[in-house]
Amino acid sequence: MKKKLAIALTLSMAAALAGCGSSSSGTTAAAAETTAAAETTAAAETTATVKTTAAAADTTAVAADTTTGDGEIMLAAAASLKNTFEDKLIPMFKEQTGISVTATYDSSGKLQTQIEEGAPVDVFFSASMKQMNALQDEKMIDADSVVKLLENKLVMIVPAGSTLELKEFSDVLNANTIAIGDPESVPAGQYAKEAFTNLGIWDALQEKTLSLGTNVTEVLEWVAAGSADVGFVYKTDAMSKAGQVDIVAEAPEGSLENPVIYPVGQLTNAVNPEGAAAFLEFLQTKEALAVFEEYGFTPNV
Repeated sequence: MKKKLAIALTLSMAAALAGCGSSSSGTTAAAAETTAAAETTAAAETTATVKTTAAAADTTAVAADTTTGDGEIMLAAAASLKNTFEDKLIPMFKEQTGISVTATYDSSGKLQTQIEEGAPVDVFFSASMKQMNALQDEKMIDADSVVKLLENKLVMIVPAGSTLELKEFSDVLNANTIAIGDPESVPAGQYAKEAFTNLGIWDALQEKTLSLGTNVTEVLEWVAAGSADVGFVYKTDAMSKAGQVDIVAEAPEGSLENPVIYPVGQLTNAVNPEGAAAFLEFLQTKEALAVFEEYGFTPNV
């Protein structure tokens, strides 16, 4: 009897221990599942947060680009415009839009050739309609974008303090060395030749020492340095050398068939068409036109 009781007690204790073990394993498994679920949820939330942050950053970047107008445009402009752009207009445009302007200055004829040869240009600002019209005919300039923005004056200049008796254009025959822009490529030279022809003195000038500059700035420098007795440049150029050259006379009425007009336009294959359009719009603002007037130009719009 005692032996049977001992066996029953042993079996009962074993069953109890087995039950405890099963309960402990279930608890551990449940805890593990809970932990895994929490980790999965946390990971998902972290991933979602990262994606949301990245998306927000992208949106911010796009907004910044739109606001600041980051970018650059290439400007090809007549040499007589250099001071106006470099001193004031380019910095003003950069400050207002965030767009940088890289400019090349030379005679309008040379710039025309460079554009025809594939130079990367967004905006062309000529000192004559001749070059602008030629590029329009070649479909290289967007005709709808062209604005006849400014007018200039052709003037006769001498070195400051010159004692030569020069009072009007026809008096140029009293000088020995005469400087003009090369009529083949320099608009100021083309205007000068036209004026001399209409005044009936072009042929007589061929007997003089006639120095042909590659652009109007070169002619200005020759006269300022005293290398030429007289030169023919734009009024705006002469004003930039006040104290070094004196303006003697303006082209007389009737000597030029058309006024000296400066057109500006956008290239049809502009690398940055949006920036070019913004620049053209800026040049027509009252603020920009006031700067042109300050440098001697007359607004034509």
